[in-house]
Amino acid sequence: MHKLAMLGLLVAIQLGAADPRIGSWTLISAQSTLDPANKLSITPLKDGVHVVISGDTHLDFTANWHGHEAPVQGNPGFNQIELRRIDKHQAEVKEKKDGVVVATVRHKLSTDSNELTMTTTAPGHATQITVWTRTGGAKVADNLFAGEWTEDLSKTRLRQGLSLKIEPDGADGVRFSGEFSYTARFDGKEYDLKNSRNDSVTLQLVDAHTVDAVYRRDDKVAQKDSWVVSADGQEMTLTTTGMLETGQQITEKIVFRKQ
Repeated sequence: MHKLAMLGLLVAIQLGAADPRIGSWTLISAQSTLDPANKLSITPLKDGVHVVISGDTHLDFTANWHGHEAPVQGNPGFNQIELRRIDKHQAEVKEKKDGVVVATVRHKLSTDSNELTMTTTAPGHATQITVWTRTGGAKVADNLFAGEWTEDLSKTRLRQGLSLKIEPDGADGVRFSGEFSYTARFDGKEYDLKNSRNDSVTLQLVDAHTVDAVYRRDDKVAQKDSWVVSADGQEMTLTTTGMLETGQQITEKIVFRKQ
């Protein structure tokens, strides 16, 4: 079983948190109290996001997660933005005019990451709601998978006290490091492994909760992994099938809890 672990199913993985709003969105007018621009694009930056809102009006700005004000050009209502992450499903944007808050926008993502609701409150104005549906970009399994995980010994036969970390790489990829390392995207293509007895890995994003990984050695499949995150995002189950040096095929299931 130790040799199977060396194949990588028990690898220590490095990771951090991703913004689950990353992607492209279209306004659902029937569910909104406003009729603003109807296209929204959110792309990741190293420490924040680049946001483009387009349609009848256009807004383009960059904001960081450090809580400092960022300038916004070409909007008469406000000229500064302050961005704050509340939790993995919510964020808050403060719109400011010369340093004074004129509106607060709360972003809330649905559990399946396909719907984004924005609630805008401003002094002297009625609360306004816009609802957006995802039209592009990953549902970011890296949002559900990203974080620190430890083995749940009460649910796992193979008790090795494993700890995992996973880091998203852009909107559609991940970086793994540990006994071996790689950077790969969810596109079904082969990516090289470093410091591993296997040669390459292929990743496939099955849905927002499931990732399949296939490892190859000498152009032959050596191991298959399926990673599944629970609906509440707190439990991750790894089912791995690999080949021991003796030629025996073995399947193992390991359950992790998010820390």
